[in-house]
Amino acid sequence: MGNRLFQEARKFVNLAKTASGEEKQTALLRAKNALTSAYANSTVAEQEQLSQLQSELESMK
Repeated sequence: MGNRLFQEARKFVNLAKTASGEEKQTALLRAKNALTSAYANSTVAEQEQLSQLQSELESMK
């Protein structure tokens, strides 16, 4: 099944990438919150991937 929080974080980052206009800010906030929640409950390998997702998120701001 995998780490649900990790999967949600990845999903929300992908949604933020495709969001536009008014949805963009909300999508970015949701992705940031999901990344924070997932990081604390992830393996080292997942944390590395979450760090990459965080970088992608930061570049969208």
